[in-house]
Amino acid sequence: MSLYLVQHGKCYAEDVDPDRSLTPDGIAEATGIANIALGYGVHISEIWHSGKKRALQTAEIFQSVTGSDRGVKVHPGMGPNDDVAAFTREFAGEDIMLVGHLPFMSRLASYLVTGDSGIPVFRFRNGGLLCLDRNTDTGRWIITCALMPAAGSAGN
Repeated sequence: MSLYLVQHGKCYAEDVDPDRSLTPDGIAEATGIANIALGYGVHISEIWHSGKKRALQTAEIFQSVTGSDRGVKVHPGMGPNDDVAAFTREFAGEDIMLVGHLPFMSRLASYLVTGDSGIPVFRFRNGGLLCLDRNTDTGRWIITCALMPAAGSAGN
């Protein structure tokens, strides 16, 4: 089973766009990363997102480029400050992409790899993708790859 963690693409500030839609750069960077993932043969059974517009838009970009067996769905428990330990009980044995926000995505990666959400293991960038595989012997997750937009594009 593979798990793909994606921080939503760059978005507008709340005072510019209360819905915080993706910016043109955010759309372009997420599309670029999705195309690289497609080139690597990433397979996704389903894409889950937080329900916030910027996460939905990012999920739809990945869906349109890479496809997924069952499409894009809102999934509860993926808010910026939601409980990562409780959320990990949601995974079945499928290749799932999660599109969400910081600090949730960072804390989730930490929890999956180390068992402690407070130990940083990865620095996300907007529109970036972190790939993890489950070690069948230990049950722990291993980081297998990361696809990030160009340096200097970190933000929201």
